[in-house]
Amino acid sequence: MNITALRRFVAVVDADLHFPRAADALGIPLASLYTSIEKLDDEVGHPLLAKQGSGWQLTPAGVLLLAEARERIAAAPPAATTPPVRGGGKAKASKGKGRAPIVKGQPKPYKKRQGR
Repeated sequence: MNITALRRFVAVVDADLHFPRAADALGIPLASLYTSIEKLDDEVGHPLLAKQGSGWQLTPAGVLLLAEARERIAAAPPAATTPPVRGGGKAKASKGKGRAPIVKGQPKPYKKRQGR
């Protein structure tokens, strides 16, 4: 099992099974968090979280995995503590080299031949 997926699963449980809060705490997109949990479900072979009414509930398989996940996270080497980089911002156009200056009487450098 991927230690990152286990950390994300534990983060969801620690955030009272609230996915948006867990995603904000981890600094990752919400869709990425859902995908990680779905992959973990597929890897385990049983659903770890069940939708109940307006919220989520931990299944018996999720309770068992939670204890094992906490042990594996504690035994794993510490994760790199680089701050997450948020996307966005203003796009910048590349300037390129531009054109050579046009000298009077000479053909333009970007044309094959000068018209008369």
